[in-house]
Amino acid sequence: MAAPAEEKPVATEEQQQQQQQEEEQQQAPATVDTPQSRGEKKARKAILSLGVKPVPGITRVTFTRARGIVFAIETPEVYKSSNSDTYIVFGEVRVDDMRQRAQAAAAQQLAAEAAAKAEDTEANAPSSVAAAATTAEEEEEDNEPVDATGIEEKDIDLVVTQANVSRNKAIKALKNNNNDIVNAIMELTM
Repeated sequence: MAAPAEEKPVATEEQQQQQQQEEEQQQAPATVDTPQSRGEKKARKAILSLGVKPVPGITRVTFTRARGIVFAIETPEVYKSSNSDTYIVFGEVRVDDMRQRAQAAAAQQLAAEAAAKAEDTEANAPSSVAAAATTAEEEEEDNEPVDATGIEEKDIDLVVTQANVSRNKAIKALKNNNNDIVNAIMELTM
């Protein structure tokens, strides 16, 4: 004897559409709440119907171009084709210029080095008492008249302006260097 065949109810079109919508909702991952245009929704639906699977755990996608330009997607939705090594990425693209980032990093590094150098000079600087004593000695030397015979006035003025020193220091430097202007300036500035 043959077993009686079970009769399956015939599904109506409305029931089939509801089942398809439920399956799509189950397959689609939790997407980022971004405004989607009608065209974008259609494109997503068509792409998802190709059998791609969501890839979880990706937080940033970058595409590098020539000359250091990078296209970055901060919160991407990534899908992988099951048939090949093809990925589909949805998200808002930003353009990053790596040269600008490198320049900013270099400027920041230079600022840090300058700050460290300033701290070193403050730590190695002589005490204020010793500095005051040396400046007092220099002022006493500047007040004493120095004999400028044999030295031209324009040479003295040139050394004073170039080395930013007093007239007496310029005369002493010129005498020490046999009236050689360049060596006198070098002696006072180095």
